Amino acid sequence: MNGTTLGLLAGLALGFAGAFGGFGAFVVVLLFGALGLLVGRWLDGDLDVAELVRSAQRRSGR
Repeated sequence: MNGTTLGLLAGLALGFAGAFGGFGAFVVVLLFGALGLLVGRWLDGDLDVAELVRSAQRRSGR
């Protein structure tokens, strides 16, 4: 599945959550979608968590 298809499915899920569940359901679906994206990228090897932590520490001045 390519990025366009995944984006379309995510948009449809958020649209249904917003239409039928209200704003609270929209936010919950959005948060779980973002979490799923991060976990998926980490499992695929496209996300280096250690580098993200180092980058955040450099920006905060530690």
